[in-house]
Amino acid sequence: MQNSRRDFIKTTAIAAAGTYAGTFGMTAKSYANIVGANDRVRVGVVGFSDRFKDTLFPCFLNHYKELNFDIVALSDLWNYRRELGVNHIKSKIGHDITACKNNDELYSLKDIDAIIISSPDFAHASHAIEAINHKKDVYCEKPFAETMDDNRAALKAVRASRQILQIGSQRRSGQNYQAAADFIKAGKFGDITMVELSWNVNQPGRWRRPELVAMLKEEDTDWKRFLLNRPYEPFNPRIYLEYRLFWPYSSGMPGQWMSHQIDTVHWFTGLPHPRSVTANGGIYKWKDGRRNWDTTTAVFDYGPLDDMTKGFQVVFTSRMHNGDEKPAEIYYSNGGELNLITNTVSPHGGLTEKAASAMHMQPNLLPETKLAAPTLQAVASANTGADVLSSNHMRNWLECIRSRKEPNAPVEAGYHHSIANIMTNAAVHTGGKATFDEAKQEVMVNGKVFKY
Repeated sequence: MQNSRRDFIKTTAIAAAGTYAGTFGMTAKSYANIVGANDRVRVGVVGFSDRFKDTLFPCFLNHYKELNFDIVALSDLWNYRRELGVNHIKSKIGHDITACKNNDELYSLKDIDAIIISSPDFAHASHAIEAINHKKDVYCEKPFAETMDDNRAALKAVRASRQILQIGSQRRSGQNYQAAADFIKAGKFGDITMVELSWNVNQPGRWRRPELVAMLKEEDTDWKRFLLNRPYEPFNPRIYLEYRLFWPYSSGMPGQWMSHQIDTVHWFTGLPHPRSVTANGGIYKWKDGRRNWDTTTAVFDYGPLDDMTKGFQVVFTSRMHNGDEKPAEIYYSNGGELNLITNTVSPHGGLTEKAASAMHMQPNLLPETKLAAPTLQAVASANTGADVLSSNHMRNWLECIRSRKEPNAPVEAGYHHSIANIMTNAAVHTGGKATFDEAKQEVMVNGKVFKY
């Protein structure tokens, strides 16, 4: 962006501010940010996915006019979705946008300041590195990374830059989750003794795209560019469009669902990753050629890395053949539970007087407490289909681009949920117990580094 319009404005402002900013009690940097606040921020999109169309874009539309942002370009490898995406965005934004057949074309454009990444799971980290190296601020969907090589490289790139990167872990922008984090961190909950996470659906078509698969032809896209750093295999339209069902392009349940929920464990406790993970499951119902399981149970051991006498267990369960998609997150202590389904803290299951007296102990029962509701902040337009958490999260990213403050879900949030995700992948694909080597920053199974 060195020759961009925004940098010219900011450079001029900094030079002027160096002369008289002290008169106003502000630094040259803060003065430049104020000037930049009057300049439109231009956003490019990597991947016209369902996630972008149905959630991220409506969330962007909630806030872009108020905060003076715009979408000006879209990159998608498949000509059909590229045209579809350009027309859809144009219909909502009200002006033409540039269609790019790949990211090289996208980054050759002038005056793109930020990027929304909604590409396939395995590509998130690589596309984030690419955007950061081009000095763009980034909103990156989760999971952040599915391999430690990608995870380490992305963390290093972001922290070596001055760019704003928001991981798409939208729970971090929810008032109910923020209230839960404050409650636990303040010591009001007591020691966590157990966490139960679940995410269940009954959808044979979940992550399937049969109509699109029938349409996709190899000559209409760029298969080799799609594969990025994954091992080569012949063109497969199901992998291209239904990647969430196929390892190593996605881990499926862990990357899509567990990464959201395990992030709250890291956030609430300050622990960076599990001490160990085991997993069991399989493809029990939907035998449609997929590689990723339709039923998963993963068990995590969490606690201080230097004190194995302290800790707690986390269990994640997920099934795709029975359920109503009401994700459950329940934290337990000796005094009761914190339930993020009902957004309440209660004495349910706590140590009663009768049980305590048998061991000459004092009862331990938490008071009934209602957590803050997940209310929406300022919304510019109604009925866009944007969910509350995602809309808050998008707004937080846009505001942080202006302020240059750390967003609610910085790169470390993605790095840490990816460690838990990759440990789960290792347990799934080896049947062993996965651990994490702090010195090597590698996931290990039976003393060996896990590689997909």
